[in-house]
Amino acid sequence: MPLIDRVESLQGVIRKVKRIEAMGQTGRSNYVDVTKFPKAGTSKLSTDEMPEAPTAPSTYNEKMLANYVPVYVMLPLGVISNDNVFEDQPKMEKQLKELRAAGVDGVMVDVWWGIVESKGPKRYDWSAYRSLFALVQECGLKLQAIMSFHRCGGNVGDEVTIPLPQWVLDIGETDPDIFYTNRKGNRNKEYLTIGVDNQPLFDGRTAVQLYGDYMKSFREHMSDFIEAGLIIDIEVGLGPAGELRYPSYTGTQGWVFPGIGEFQCYDKYLEAEFKEAATGAGHPEWGLPDNAGEYNDTPGSTEFFGLNGTNMTEKGKFFLTWYSNKLINHGDEILDEANRAFLGCKVKLAAKVAGIHWWYKSPSHAAELTSGYYNLKDRDGYRPIARMLSRHYAIFNFTCLEMRDSEQRADAKCGPQELVQQVLSGGWREEVEVAGENALSRYDCNGYNQMLLNARPSGISREGLPKQIMYGVTYLRLSDELLKDKNFKIFKTFVKKMHADQ
Repeated sequence: MPLIDRVESLQGVIRKVKRIEAMGQTGRSNYVDVTKFPKAGTSKLSTDEMPEAPTAPSTYNEKMLANYVPVYVMLPLGVISNDNVFEDQPKMEKQLKELRAAGVDGVMVDVWWGIVESKGPKRYDWSAYRSLFALVQECGLKLQAIMSFHRCGGNVGDEVTIPLPQWVLDIGETDPDIFYTNRKGNRNKEYLTIGVDNQPLFDGRTAVQLYGDYMKSFREHMSDFIEAGLIIDIEVGLGPAGELRYPSYTGTQGWVFPGIGEFQCYDKYLEAEFKEAATGAGHPEWGLPDNAGEYNDTPGSTEFFGLNGTNMTEKGKFFLTWYSNKLINHGDEILDEANRAFLGCKVKLAAKVAGIHWWYKSPSHAAELTSGYYNLKDRDGYRPIARMLSRHYAIFNFTCLEMRDSEQRADAKCGPQELVQQVLSGGWREEVEVAGENALSRYDCNGYNQMLLNARPSGISREGLPKQIMYGVTYLRLSDELLKDKNFKIFKTFVKKMHADQ
């Protein structure tokens, strides 16, 4: 049996075993003590010994195969051009075949709303994506499709600019409050504000209906690829960069790392919702924060995030609860639409959450709070998200798997390792499948080893399924740099180690 078919058939069994272990009478669960993550052991790459990864091993150890973590590679952001053309197919075919020969399981691709529905409401054109999908299928790879309802451009790594559909931007010309807005009134056209989720402002449709119709059209036009098993995951974009968060830190607004960012709830729709919520709570006098600083401030320089700041008062806690709950409800509603769109399909839904690791080790967790993650030392802001995803049987996809604390600026109080451990632990405790990706492209053993460690934090089990194992890892991103001789040699060894040498 070919490797990819073999793995596909066994992964279903592995996931069932994992579920049983989590719920069985043995008391075992997928919870992991985040303070005791062991080293990856036999999975670790050596800089001295980096053998070529085999393309098709002839024998398998079924117990070791239970340690297998699928590896996917993110395709370039502009693989389909702004003009809805699949350009340079020969180059892409060559690169896909190289990935397949390296043992990669599949690829991930953004399916841009701004490209497919660019001609007008409900005028969808999937032709270029169908050509791409057919090539991926021909090359023997699986596909993770992202429903990308955001603008490309303005975030770290955005090499192309793909705006929202022009007809949506035109509506924003007469009603700019359809976009996220900061306290100074600056609009962010990267993603529609949560405030219009249920406002029929788009030729009679709400934002949630826009997303739902798009996904229904995708299913209709890609049903053959879904039925053939090519498309295995549908990642539903839920915010800027496709992540479930507010656009609190954006380069186009002047943000520079490690600024705390700004709250993004000052459009008239969210302002009205907050006023209604505060009045309902018996505090009609409460307003949105006016002392939370600016994009590049530090927590201590603001009244809101400073020591004994507003965030610790009843008013501050009420706002932060409202702000974070709006985000979770937003994800919940759109995933409901996704479940309706893909009902009966053999695909997994997924959602991505950002790794806001700067100021994680400060008392206020300011950068997380402005992003919409109400996470503090004594309050887990990620388990409620995992709980919401579990309702949809969706995969929890988290970023910054490759980052280590020692590589970060000391003054930014970063904690990527602790953050990843906290999120993975919470996901496993809520019994959701957890997947991940790197935040920045890396070609070195240190980055790969950190990803290996996070993919199997309890290490490899030679007796079968490990106590903790990720559903899959997606590498960001396919490029000429990745395919250079030395870089690709290390990457192939990384793939082999993710596959537990199977």
